[in-house]
Formats: sequence, structure tokens, C-alpha cells
Amino acid sequence: MRMKSKLLTISLVVSLFMVNIPQKVDASPGVSAASAVLIEQKTGRVLFEKDAHTKRRIASITKIMTAILAIESGKLNQTVKVSEQATRAEGSSVYLKPGEEIKLNDLVYGLMLRSGNDTAVAIAEKVGGSLDGFVYLMNQKAKEIGMYNTHFSNPHGLDDHENHYSTAYDMAILMRYAMKDKTFQKISGTKVYKAPNPTENWDRVWKNKNRLLTKYKYTTGGKTGYTKRAKRTLVTTATKGDMNLIAVTLNGPDDWNDHISMYEGGFKEYDMAEVVAKGKIDAANTQYYKGVLYVKKSIVYPATNNEMNLFSVKLKLNKSKKKWIVSKNEEIVGKAAVYLDGKVVQEEPIYFQKVQEKKKKSLFDFVKEIFLSIVGVNGNG
Repeated sequence: MRMKSKLLTISLVVSLFMVNIPQKVDASPGVSAASAVLIEQKTGRVLFEKDAHTKRRIASITKIMTAILAIESGKLNQTVKVSEQATRAEGSSVYLKPGEEIKLNDLVYGLMLRSGNDTAVAIAEKVGGSLDGFVYLMNQKAKEIGMYNTHFSNPHGLDDHENHYSTAYDMAILMRYAMKDKTFQKISGTKVYKAPNPTENWDRVWKNKNRLLTKYKYTTGGKTGYTKRAKRTLVTTATKGDMNLIAVTLNGPDDWNDHISMYEGGFKEYDMAEVVAKGKIDAANTQYYKGVLYVKKSIVYPATNNEMNLFSVKLKLNKSKKKWIVSKNEEIVGKAAVYLDGKVVQEEPIYFQKVQEKKKKSLFDFVKEIFLSIVGVNGNG
């Protein structure tokens, strides 16, 4: 039989029964910040927001972008010769000296832990060739990862340009992207770091300005910021169990407590619900796909107790092709789409791998096995 090439969509709607999801807290966490957002890191779901899409000045949380670009440059082990321009940067500093040679890796630690504006300029000159060149890279990366309400004009966040801004939501997107990098994770969560000091007999010792690393036990990293115009800005990350959260506040006079309040609300109200388990999935509606479909990753989504009956799953499959039936290799044949209250929230590719049938035994093979059994010869010798 010839199989048509038209797309066949097979929808399997599954009512899911999920247990052990904490009861939802009706009251949203109160925050002092003008703008704030809390997102779940794996899925990007917004768990709490307050004026999260308003453009504001962001101060030194700008340096998250500077850090990830330095890491992705592949030059962390290269030596940077510090310029006169870098040492003249205003504000917070690690007190680099003109002509000093220091590894890019050490500069990134000074950037993230001590918020050194001198390190930001030195990094920009090394990675971008110039401040302008680096700013171009910053804005290109912002567009690439979906920071559509952001514009960078410098690598440190000082108020020396009017056209330097972002939003709480965009900064959460940036932190979510950066936290996928293991080197960034390590640097962001480091409490104390020692760096060589070539002109002195003692090493530099940098303690992280992120007080939540010692104040709140679930904190895993982050970046602080402050200028007179931006006021206090803060991006942090926290992990409890299998849930990883990102919190951002802009112009937050009580930002430490704002973040703790958002985290506590998120951890209490949501749980990571496994909607689709890794492995084989059932598509009994079609004989060609029965027993040969699977997903490589489980689909997990943060959910509240009130949402547990609002999930459904649809398997969207292409019509089977002859090459899939005979192939020994896996093929992507569709996707599993998870819906929450009628809206798609997650998708995962569905794979097909033909189960090879055992070759039928001939009459000769059958008689041979009986004979060998009678004379006492078998697979065990």
C-alpha cells in the first residue's frame, strides 16, 4: 500500500494526575523595587512580576553580559595588558595598574565579585578590541537571546550614557542564558577569590558583594549594582530541590529582602511537575507507531496545586514513511506538546526507532534444536 505524504496529526489528550504539589499561596510577595520578576530557570516561566517590562537604568548588573561574553570568547587563559584608560574608570575598582598583565579569567572574577569598573574596561578592550567594538558585541548578543527592550552603551553600567537601559524581564533572560554556562555558574557563586598581584608581595583577595550568598542558604549566584540614577539593582539565582529560580529587582531599596520574599513565595507555591516522562510514549491510535516512539528528555514544568488538572499533552506526528519502518536509525517524527490551560508551554521532539523483529526459525532449525537438546548439547556447553 502506498502511503500518502500528507501530514497526519494524532492528538493524544492526557488528563494528568499530579500529586505532592504545594498549595498555592494567594498573596503575592510584596517587593520594594520599582520593577521585579521571578522566573523558573529551566522553562523560563514567570512566577511573579511587577512592572517587569519597563525600561530602566540597570547599573552594574550590566556586567553579567560583560562576563558571559568574556567567557564565550575562549580567551580566559590569555593575558591582558591593562591600559591607562581601564585604570581611569570611575566608581568601584579592583585597583588595576597601567601596564599590569593579568589573566582574563582573573578579570572576570574581579568583575563579578567586586564589580570592578576597571576590569570591565580591560575585558572590553581585550574581547572587543575597543569599548565601541565590545558594546557592539553586547547588543548583538542581547538581540540573539531575546532581550528586545535592552540597549547597552558601556560594559560596566555607569551613568555615562543616556541610551543604556534594560528591563527586569530582559535581565532575567540574560541571567537564564548565562547560567547555562558552567564557568559562569562557578564564578557567579564564588564567595571569595584570590588573584595574583604582580606588583606586590601579596595576592588580591576579593569577597563577593552578593550578600545573599551568605544570608540566604539557597542562593547560588548573582550580581549587584548601584548608581545614583539607577539606584539599587540586583540579579540573583537560587536552588531548592529540583527547582532553580532567578530573581531580578530594579530600583529596589530593600532588594535583599525582596529577593528572599520572591524566592520563598516561588518555592512554596510551585513545584516541578513531570508532565511527560522520559522514554517510550504510547500512540496506540496508529499501528505503525505502536511501541516505537519515545522522548529523550522528560518534560517538566513548574505548576501550582490549582493548575494540576489544567495540563494536557498532544502528540503531533507526521504520517509514517516507509524509510522509518525499515530503518535501524532513530528519526524525529513529530513533537510532544504540553498545554497548560489551553496554551502551549513546552515542546519536545518525538523519536522513532524501529524494533527489529527476530528472524523466524525454519523447520530445520526447530528439528536441530530438538536433536541437540536430546543429546545434551546446548548453549551452556
